[in-house]
Amino acid sequence: MKLMDGFDSNYRYILVAARRARQLQGGAPPVIETPSRKPCRIAQDEIKAGKVKWEKIDLAGPAAAQAVVEVMESPTVGQA
Repeated sequence: MKLMDGFDSNYRYILVAARRARQLQGGAPPVIETPSRKPCRIAQDEIKAGKVKWEKIDLAGPAAAQAVVEVMESPTVGQA
């Protein structure tokens, strides 16, 4: 798997995509138009489009691999 732009590792990319997919599953609306209906794929498409901002948090202990994930723009998909 090729390293995605803006990520220090493929593992970090997977963590960010999984966290965004959980947000989508929890009811957060997608911020891009995509033909996909699966939360994991929508999250990947949003990251590829540059709509997901993430920040690495350096913590000691078992939570050391945490990342904060935020959507960069307010949802406009499907609103009229």
